Amino acid sequence: MPDGGSRVTLRLDEPLPVRDAAPELAVDGHVIGAAQESPDGLSLVVETTDPGVAAAKRVEVAWNGVVPGSAASTRRSAAAPITPKGLQKKQLYTDPAQPGPYQVERLDYDLGDTATTLSGLSDLPAEIRGAVYAPTGAKGPRPVVIFLHGRHSACYNPTTRGTNNTNWPCATGFIPIDSYLGYTETAEALATHGYVVVSISANGINAKDASFTDDNGALARGQLVMDNLDLLANWNTTEGHALSGRLDMSNVGLMGHSRGGEGVVEAALLNAERKHPYGIQAVLPLAPVDFGRPTLPDVPMAVLLPYCDGDVSNQQGQHFYDDTRYSVQDDVLRSSLMIMGANHNFFNTEWTPGVSIAPSNDDWSPASDEVCGSAAPTRLTSAEQRAVGTVYMAGFFRLVQGGETVFLPLFDGRNGTVPSAGRAEVYAQAQQPGSRRLDLAPLESAAANVSVTGFDLGAYCYSVAARVRPGDTPCSATTATSKVPHWTPATFAPAVPISPVLRLQWSESSTDPAVRVAFGPGEGNVKKYDALTFRVARDESAVGDVDLAVTLVDKKGASATVRVGDVSPALTPFPASTNTSNGISRLGKTWLRTVRLPVSSLSGVDVTSVRELTIQPATPTGGAYLSDIAFDSPGVGGGGATSAVQVSIDDATVAEGDGPGTATMRLALSGKLKEAATVQVQTAASGSSSAGQVPAQSFPVTIPKGATEATIQVPLVGNTTVNTASLRYKITISAPVGAVIGDGFAWLTVLDDDTA
Repeated sequence: MPDGGSRVTLRLDEPLPVRDAAPELAVDGHVIGAAQESPDGLSLVVETTDPGVAAAKRVEVAWNGVVPGSAASTRRSAAAPITPKGLQKKQLYTDPAQPGPYQVERLDYDLGDTATTLSGLSDLPAEIRGAVYAPTGAKGPRPVVIFLHGRHSACYNPTTRGTNNTNWPCATGFIPIDSYLGYTETAEALATHGYVVVSISANGINAKDASFTDDNGALARGQLVMDNLDLLANWNTTEGHALSGRLDMSNVGLMGHSRGGEGVVEAALLNAERKHPYGIQAVLPLAPVDFGRPTLPDVPMAVLLPYCDGDVSNQQGQHFYDDTRYSVQDDVLRSSLMIMGANHNFFNTEWTPGVSIAPSNDDWSPASDEVCGSAAPTRLTSAEQRAVGTVYMAGFFRLVQGGETVFLPLFDGRNGTVPSAGRAEVYAQAQQPGSRRLDLAPLESAAANVSVTGFDLGAYCYSVAARVRPGDTPCSATTATSKVPHWTPATFAPAVPISPVLRLQWSESSTDPAVRVAFGPGEGNVKKYDALTFRVARDESAVGDVDLAVTLVDKKGASATVRVGDVSPALTPFPASTNTSNGISRLGKTWLRTVRLPVSSLSGVDVTSVRELTIQPATPTGGAYLSDIAFDSPGVGGGGATSAVQVSIDDATVAEGDGPGTATMRLALSGKLKEAATVQVQTAASGSSSAGQVPAQSFPVTIPKGATEATIQVPLVGNTTVNTASLRYKITISAPVGAVIGDGFAWLTVLDDDTA
């Protein structure tokens, strides 16, 4: 590579196993970046300026920051293990997994393996194929739910049982793997209650997204969803068609599994661009990836995260929740749920050994792990996992699309449960609609009404240690990002700051440590709200018992105090395994949980005239992460296609110059900004020539109020050396505030302007 960079290529004897996570390369055990796969799947390439690769002794494949088979470095506490407190579950009277009054008829369609071409897939062909589960005899137009599966092998040989994911249509002797048929139990549960569920096939994308897309197929998957919605809308108005008049296209829900999760978020954003959008009312990413960190405001969302995910083990889909919370002022419910004992694959029967037709596997390894191994008592069976998946998927769509508020406690942080969930433990984060919420202290950065005093460490943190700017406080020191879903770096925006929270550490020598939040004018009357809420987790450095005490003080000085440990398990640790024989340390995760303190329980304080909230340690030593202090009342709110302005970045071509300089790139806006907006820019994002004239870095760009377009200045390092070719760099915009992302990827071509 020119200008001192290096291209690291790893040649493989056989293609990698097909996973939803993006592969990385590690040199001598150190991960150097996400890798670009060759079309035949037999080589991986990373271009880097890391000087350590020049003397490389070993190059290996890594996943989610971990090199399988390497020696683990796990800090262990000498303290006795802590038994987490159980959830105080709220039993619901209605079970969304139980069948309803309607019989189900199948109205499947198949337009062939090459029925569409997708610009997000370099105009390569893909199939239009769907399984339709419709309620027999249901009158009038019915709500529509689209299911989109994730990345799995596209084809298999039924004789040899071998799989193939480099050809589409399938090569001779191979047939498609019907991943789209793997959600029948959930689809039928919804259809018996009057919903039309359409599960669509995406094998054509899966076979090509590693080599022919800028975004690992997110745009293509969104386009495929929209193509199928267009087809359904056409049939809905076609006299004599079996679906004629049966579809309510103003009431649509989307579920996407794994890479399909990012795909349905992209579909909702594509839908919002249309002059006449469909009524997408609910989006549910299931064990999703989030490579580009888009946001999705204005649409109720529930993110489902399986604790024993062995594929997307860093549970990066948590970013959909974190990034969208305050991105715009909207009025919808957001929820993120951690399902203990569930793996990545078993929500889909076609990805589950013993019930699938094509080859499949348990994505978690090792099987002997005492927390997530196949024989561990805390691991759900495949049937149990599908059952709890049906509870939360069917429950969410019936809550949002059907208005069945009985299911709200499953998602709003009140720890609802139903018999079909069985023994599964499910933990929640929830943000209520804006109109039902008083945000006292988001705790993303310093604020005038918040004081933090007396702690050994009391600072706002973000990201992991390797990804913070000099002088800033990281939220985690770990390199095993699977342990910290909030702070795992995004594949295409690895240096962009992520998920800021308040980090607290204290000891017996700390002097009166406290977080104090003052109430502003008109904020002291909280009687109308259901609860005081916040998100909290124990600090990764903490050992032994950790607890906090929350105190409200009214204007007359009366107070009420509640210990977090008395009402919530949020400060107890998640289970960790001792098995590190394969070098993977993915458990003992740090994940914030929502704590709800009912206003009705705050006896002794006048809840019509509160003046201050104080959070103090309730144990001699400890540490905690704290976020999102608010008063709220549960609700769904009103959602639909977002009206937020979409920001896109255009390609550009520039001459390199002879020294330091900048390249101007244009940001296009879909409308005029009513308020200023911010996007985060990542230069030399994964998949581009990260060595040479464009250094890899991130920086924010503010777009002023009233703007309809803007520009960004990308740093260049020019030279006087003759290069053999021009270089291209992927530039990414992500994590917007005050807007949403349209096309978040662009290529900056830097021309060599030196002569021999």
